[in-house]
Amino acid sequence: MTALAPPKRSLGLGLFFVIAGVVGFAAAFALTLDKFEILKNPKAALGCNFSVLVQCGANLNSPQGAVFGFPNPLLGVAGFMAIIVIGAAILSGARFDRWFWLVLNAGMLGALIFVIWLIGQSIFVLGTLCPWCMVVWSATIPLFLVVTLGNIRSGAFGLPQRVLRGAGAVFTWIPFITLLCYLIVATIAQLRLDVLRHL
Repeated sequence: MTALAPPKRSLGLGLFFVIAGVVGFAAAFALTLDKFEILKNPKAALGCNFSVLVQCGANLNSPQGAVFGFPNPLLGVAGFMAIIVIGAAILSGARFDRWFWLVLNAGMLGALIFVIWLIGQSIFVLGTLCPWCMVVWSATIPLFLVVTLGNIRSGAFGLPQRVLRGAGAVFTWIPFITLLCYLIVATIAQLRLDVLRHL
């Protein structure tokens, strides 16, 4: 099977993967440590608990915090470590087959869907904003956009050339699209939780 080159400026792609992976890993690891602390001492004062509204404890102790029977942060630890390794491989000049990029895209889609669900649960059900969770969300959204649009423009999906060109144009707007996604989440949180009043 033919190896697909990563999107143009693979140095930039590799660096982005490493940086986003480190940011997401750090947040997921911090959440994991907090979960261990809660298991040892259910009344522990976590460093991420700033108020009734902004805290990690409620999320970690909720059923939503262990959807698959184990703490959700462990998924982040494993997933973001994989992103870091992929980024390092790209920086070293690695080229991956089409199947690899498609599997990665499927994984990122699953991660995005899970993040969207967690955002909804956090805002509409638990009524909290978990600081470390928000860092994980913030890393997942641009990673999904970069992988998906990169796959489209590199031909991984086998789409027509006009679609590839369109994806290439949209790719340059990823920072703006990411910021827009952040603003949408922030607006929903403000409308639902009146965040500014509780700061």
